[in-house]
Amino acid sequence: MKEFTYKVKDELGIHARPAGLLVKEAAKFGCGIKITKGGKSADAKRLFALMGLAVKCGDEITVSCDGADEDAAVRELENFVSSNL
Repeated sequence: MKEFTYKVKDELGIHARPAGLLVKEAAKFGCGIKITKGGKSADAKRLFALMGLAVKCGDEITVSCDGADEDAAVRELENFVSSNL
């Protein structure tokens, strides 16, 4: 399992548009991808689960990838998150 932590800088947090883009990005990989905030976690490939985390600006999230293509997934998602959130 590979993971990274990121502090959300988007002033609106993870709202509908970036959440949809994040789900599309996560869907490109076969490995399991979870996003955790506080004590709650969500499948990054499920929009409503991701929105249910209610991530706001300044919140710290952890993105965990577990599976065959986890190295590529962590690398790509870290780039995506830092560019879009």
